[in-house]
Amino acid sequence: MPKINRRHWFVFLACLLGFGLFLLISAAVGGKSGFPLDDAWIHQTYARSLARYGRFAYVPGVTSAGSTAPLWTILLSVGYVLRIPYLFWTYLLGFLSLLWLVTAVMQVWRAVWPDLAGKDWLAGLTATLTWPLLWAAASGMETLLFAALGLQIVALYARIAARGTVRLYRLALLGVLSGLLILIRPDGLVLLMLIALGLLLLPETMSERAKVLSGYGGAAVLTLIPYFLFNYLTSGSLWPNTFYAKQTEYAAVLQQFIGARTLQLFYFSLGGSDAGWQGINAAHFLLLPGVIYGGWLALRRDWRQKQLVVVLPLLWAGGHIMLYAWRLPVTFQHGRYLMAAIPIWLIYGLGGWIKLLFARQSSGRTLWLAQCVTAITFALMLLFFLLQGAFAYARDVAIVEGEMVTVAQWLAENTPEDALIASHDIGAIGYFAERPLLDLAGLISPEIIPLLADETALERYILQSEADYLVTAPGWPYTAVANANSATLVFTTNFTLTQAAGLNNMTVYQLKTVR
Repeated sequence: MPKINRRHWFVFLACLLGFGLFLLISAAVGGKSGFPLDDAWIHQTYARSLARYGRFAYVPGVTSAGSTAPLWTILLSVGYVLRIPYLFWTYLLGFLSLLWLVTAVMQVWRAVWPDLAGKDWLAGLTATLTWPLLWAAASGMETLLFAALGLQIVALYARIAARGTVRLYRLALLGVLSGLLILIRPDGLVLLMLIALGLLLLPETMSERAKVLSGYGGAAVLTLIPYFLFNYLTSGSLWPNTFYAKQTEYAAVLQQFIGARTLQLFYFSLGGSDAGWQGINAAHFLLLPGVIYGGWLALRRDWRQKQLVVVLPLLWAGGHIMLYAWRLPVTFQHGRYLMAAIPIWLIYGLGGWIKLLFARQSSGRTLWLAQCVTAITFALMLLFFLLQGAFAYARDVAIVEGEMVTVAQWLAENTPEDALIASHDIGAIGYFAERPLLDLAGLISPEIIPLLADETALERYILQSEADYLVTAPGWPYTAVANANSATLVFTTNFTLTQAAGLNNMTVYQLKTVR
């Protein structure tokens, strides 16, 4: 393990400055701090309920299998148990996840590029200044913790493979961490399978390989048994409700040709535009030639040594993207589902570029000029997109606060405590209003899931339900409910930032069934 030098401390300082920049700009633009996603409030609601009642419940008294990130919920709940302000605690967890991610990036860099180990700080600094990762760190979501733990697992596996012998305690640790990764996000299953394949390729006898796989798989499964058992007893399935609800909700997108949606997600995760094939949204798009060349070098090295080590992170990133192309091919919210692949693109992209351009032994002026232009251009692009990302984060937080949180606070002050609220976005409503909910996304109302692909059937269900209020926005789905004679508009946010963005304000409709 290399000693921490001054350059590493500089990387850690950059983490603090970048994270602080996002929070400061957000507070300056919106006037207060918050989260850029309504989903972050879902995690807060689960965490608070866990601290209060000792159970996973979104609505008090009703156990729910709707959390896709139970480990993140547990970590958040610690803050409530210790009575630490939830914003401070959540930001602290996000910052620590960022530090861990950067540390893990440098570890994986040394495993992939041992001859460039002294430049690990460069990979860490680039990760720190890549705005989607800072956005994720301050989002209140589990995204960055998932990426950090995944890279740590990769680094641990690389050390095991390099030693050639498998110690039982290292194997058990690898299995437990892989299980915990799935407790952060179910898609951690991709990395678990790749690690299992890598262990199968270790230079051992077949009987030893069987023992290694059994030990690794057994440790992972033991970690996951309580999670699967809870989901099955609560909802009748091994995975949380959201796992199925999201796929049903975006069924129309899944009708597109899988090749096209796979290419689009790869392009977007590599820093391309989220709409069409023109333009970029992050500086790491410039590393694409390096990713290709670096990937080729890694593949050639593993092929010669008949192992799966240096190319494994790249396979994880690719498998992660392909999983979402298959089951949930969406790019909204800055592609938060795809962000785990970004640090891996950085590792191979930077290493590949250094091998292509900077590692050549030449004193020619042309090469020197090309190196300077390349380095300066990339640094300037990183800083440019860093500022763009900070303002994007600020706008996201302001809109969630001005729309979702404002509606939730209005409901808390103006509706009966037993009023049933029908809404697609239940995060802030669940946290601030604490009312019974009819979740139109199916997270805590699994009976909704079969209706998500049929808007007419869903609207009929709402009208026939006992919902007292509908939270939506003009032009959104549920227009038949909003236009029904039984619906009366009672509140709208009139938030100007949302209007300036060309979006509709959230609106509350009172239904005739109100008690």
